[in-house]
Amino acid sequence: MPAQRPLAVLFDLDGTLIDSIELILNSARHAFRDRAGHIPSDAEWLTGVGIPLATMFRRYARDETDVDALIAKYREYQLENHDRLVRCYDAVVDTVQQLKDAGHPLGIVTSKTGWLAQRGIDNVGLGAHFDVIVGCDSCDKHKPDPGPVLYALEQLQYAPHDAVFVGDSIYDMQAGNAAGVHTIAALWGPFTREDLAVSQPQHYLERISELPELISELQTGGNKGFP
Repeated sequence: MPAQRPLAVLFDLDGTLIDSIELILNSARHAFRDRAGHIPSDAEWLTGVGIPLATMFRRYARDETDVDALIAKYREYQLENHDRLVRCYDAVVDTVQQLKDAGHPLGIVTSKTGWLAQRGIDNVGLGAHFDVIVGCDSCDKHKPDPGPVLYALEQLQYAPHDAVFVGDSIYDMQAGNAAGVHTIAALWGPFTREDLAVSQPQHYLERISELPELISELQTGGNKGFP
């Protein structure tokens, strides 16, 4: 009997691998500066993290021209301050390297564009670790639709039941559940277990350093200790 392939491991990016929350909030504040009408609070803006930027701005824009203008202002701050404000969460680099060394195919499924996701992982020293990056410009469907997750697995030539998806938002968990992968909620990001419970993650992790152990349990068919 052939040896079982190591599980494919997909990650969300913002709030999961990189801590870009300050950058996201500052960029949104810049976009809405001097604007009349409803301005989202930080907490309100964070509820949209995990879906494409255009989708988030459509909640507040007058029309598509206004969406483009808001995105332009957002990008102005984001690109000028990206490398200064983006960093990895604790133990991310070591954990990703451990998974890579163990032979797991690695991918990123993000609501960012692919080029900006690449810039983010390059900035924190992870640029060469991932086999596929699926951004919002990679396919027509976006989280919480399962399309981006399935597209990443297609690129890796993996079936959903042989993959996990690690993310910090309800949109990650909804997309992963709909795709049929093992979903793992990242509690080291901006959202709590209570925030994520509505999306019914199959597993929760407090620290990314616990991920290799959980994947080993899933690989061998176990599930102890990971409610």
